[in-house]
Amino acid sequence: MGRDVLGGFEHQILLSIMRLGDDTYTVPIVLEVEEQTGKEVAPAAVYIALRRLEKKGLVRSRLDDAQGERGPRKRRLVGITDEGIGTLRESRQALVTLWQGLEERLDGSK
Repeated sequence: MGRDVLGGFEHQILLSIMRLGDDTYTVPIVLEVEEQTGKEVAPAAVYIALRRLEKKGLVRSRLDDAQGERGPRKRRLVGITDEGIGTLRESRQALVTLWQGLEERLDGSK
């Protein structure tokens, strides 16, 4: 792969952002990962992963201007970049290729 290799948790974060759409934030991402994986996720872990993914150019973020019920606190909204989508596409293709021919072994036939 020409791009950075993604870890499992980074995959989960990026795929969750794709499911949720642009301008999502940490709490919905945490809930989405938990719902899809059935595992508890620490919000701090998502926050750290988002920072790492942003440094890699795979997500972008901006501060939310709306204050509403939160008062003066602003949320950091994130979205996946074109590079992030490309990285996921490459990663998916690499994994599909690696999985090919292993069905029998996984089914316990061999």
